[in-house]
Amino acid sequence: MANRKFDPRAEGVLLPRKAPIQMHAFSRYFRGFENVPAVRKTFGPRTKQILSTVKVEFFSSRFGYMGVSDDDGHLIVSEYYLRTGNPRDIYLDVVHELVHVKQHRDGRPLFHSRWEYQDRPTEIEAYRVCTDEGRRLGMTDRELIRYLKVPWLDDGEFRRLAKNLGIRIPTSRKKRR
Repeated sequence: MANRKFDPRAEGVLLPRKAPIQMHAFSRYFRGFENVPAVRKTFGPRTKQILSTVKVEFFSSRFGYMGVSDDDGHLIVSEYYLRTGNPRDIYLDVVHELVHVKQHRDGRPLFHSRWEYQDRPTEIEAYRVCTDEGRRLGMTDRELIRYLKVPWLDDGEFRRLAKNLGIRIPTSRKKRR
C-alpha cells in the first residue's frame, strides 16, 4: 500500500469531492461505510440502520477538516477539505469521526476538559480505531505518523498522542560535523 495510491472504491466506499453547504443524510454522500470493518466493529450488527440516521453538515471554509457536533452528534465536514484532501486521510477521518458519533450516542462527553486533546480517552479510542484501519489497509508506521501529525498539536503533544497509541516515533539524528 505504501507505493500505491489509495482508492476508496477498492474498499467499497465512495467519498464525495463536492457537497452542497447544508445538512444531509450521511449515507447520501458517504456510501459504503456500513461495510468498512472498523465501522462495523464500532456500531455492531445495526451499523447500516444506525448510519442511516447520522447527519452530516458541510461547511464552506478553507480552514478545518471534520468533527462531530457536541450538541447532537452530527458530522461537520469542510467542503474544501473534501475537494483538496488526500482520499486516504478523508477515509480515515470519517472512520475516526464515526467513533465520536458512537461515543456521543452512548452519552460520553467528547470534549471533556479534564484531559488535553492528546490524552482524552475519546480521542485515543477514535485514533486507535482509525490507525488500526490504516494498518489493515497496509499503511506503514511512517505513513501513520504522517497521518497523525495534525496542525493543532505541537511536537510534544503529537509525541504523547503517538505514545498513547503505541506508535513509536523515530528520534531524529543530529548530523555530525
